[in-house]
Amino acid sequence: QVQLVESGGGLVQAGGSLRLSCAVSGNIFSISAMGWYRQAPGKQRELVAQISSARSTNYADSVKGRFTISRDNAKNTVSLQMNSLKPEDTAVYYCRVVIRSAYWGQGTQVTVSS
Repeated sequence: QVQLVESGGGLVQAGGSLRLSCAVSGNIFSISAMGWYRQAPGKQRELVAQISSARSTNYADSVKGRFTISRDNAKNTVSLQMNSLKPEDTAVYYCRVVIRSAYWGQGTQVTVSS
């Protein structure tokens, strides 16, 4: 059993910052990829950022230069620092990790007001 608990969502004005965190617990052998996805109302879930076990990263074009993903392997956590937030960043953000299979968090709401 693997559990993912996300935190850090909320309401922020455009131009502001938020930091999302995801803590992974349970039957963990080795976490490979860790990432954040988001889903806005009426849209498909999309990749925001991903980080490998070797700490290589990739970002959606829409967040490059504004968001930074990081991971702490000792604590089994992955974080997403979001700066210069825009109203179009409003969505439910989901943590995803791969441990042989993919596991998802429950999602955390991020709302950016104009």
